[in-house]
Amino acid sequence: MVASAVFILDAKGKIIISRNFRGDVPMSISERFSLYIQEREETDQQPVFTEEGYTFVYIRYNNLLLMSVTKRNSNVALMLVYLYKLTDVFRDYFGELEEESIRDNFVIIYELLDETMDFGYPQTMESKILREYITQEGNRLEVAPRPPVALTNAVSWRSEGIKHRKNEIFLDVVEKLNLLVSSNGTVLHSEILGAVKMKSFLSGMPELKLGLNDKLLFESTGRTSGKGKAVELEDIKFHQCVRLARFENDRTISFIPPDGEFDLMTYRLATHVKPLIWVETVVEPHSHSRIEYMVKAKSQFKSRSVANNVEIVIPVPGDVDSPAFKASVGSVAYHPERNAAVWSIKQFHGSREYLMRAHFGLPSIAADDQAEWRAPIQVRFEIPYFTVSGIQVRYLKIIEKSGYQALPWVRYITQNGDYQLRMV
Repeated sequence: MVASAVFILDAKGKIIISRNFRGDVPMSISERFSLYIQEREETDQQPVFTEEGYTFVYIRYNNLLLMSVTKRNSNVALMLVYLYKLTDVFRDYFGELEEESIRDNFVIIYELLDETMDFGYPQTMESKILREYITQEGNRLEVAPRPPVALTNAVSWRSEGIKHRKNEIFLDVVEKLNLLVSSNGTVLHSEILGAVKMKSFLSGMPELKLGLNDKLLFESTGRTSGKGKAVELEDIKFHQCVRLARFENDRTISFIPPDGEFDLMTYRLATHVKPLIWVETVVEPHSHSRIEYMVKAKSQFKSRSVANNVEIVIPVPGDVDSPAFKASVGSVAYHPERNAAVWSIKQFHGSREYLMRAHFGLPSIAADDQAEWRAPIQVRFEIPYFTVSGIQVRYLKIIEKSGYQALPWVRYITQNGDYQLRMV
């Protein structure tokens, strides 16, 4: 990548702040970009375009435009990544990124631009590293007298000399289930979106190795997965700390972690999943005078697991009144602003079935529009110590030259994503 200049502009394309890194493009070039923004409909605008030998790359964030320009045959994908990373840095420093926060922090922004790019080449973009030598005190900036160790270190996301009184690492495997089910129980769409989240409090420069019940790993090594099943992960994305060449070669997840909290990896599984919580609803309207609901909720996971803070959101006509509820467990409330009754169950044990009855007055004829009050039911939940995919952490090895012992803590959590059950 060689970015000649970076501009931050308002929604109309007027410059708020700019930095020329190479001096090979005139700063008046921003006028061409402003004309492009003003003369084209937003749907016709492209994030990358070329005019008269200049390549413009830009992103939108709130009421701002962040744009870089180059005359060279540059890596535009890397230029886009730089702009997105720059928004993350600004948000970390200013809380929110908008026109007002840019105007209030010119000094810091110039320093950040100079530290994140050198002569058109991106440098460190990690806020934790930048904060070691760019500290914010109101609108003033203090610069440490020496460069950060991370810039002279091969591991740009971690400083040397980190010390913790107690060496620990916490690993959370969090899966969200997107599900769409027809009224007869047929699964129309199911998808698992997973993330391996870590909180690292380890001293020194530790080397970690993570082993999962990865189907491709077992197949490539000829091993079996033991008692559990192997999982075939798709669309895997790693934090930059993971050695990708090692993973491609032998499926080993090897890395030196950043200090603190980060997402080690995300993945997706397009697999058939039966509803963890199944809801059946019988709706009986009575000649525009009242409407009754009979709702049956059933947990279809093993009895040793428990779903916490379950919410079953049942759409109702917009003009109902006089709500009355009776539930075998939990509580039910009418939310007129959402046109829904919400059945809340604090703990829903596995292999259980519960009933709820709802009664509403229905004074108006508007209830004939069944598309409104028979919209899909939505379910919210969280099941700890459980993954719907069956993914398992087989081991997490921690190696550090000082030889200290650290205890890894592993948790599993399954949550709802876009979880919908059709009523008709």
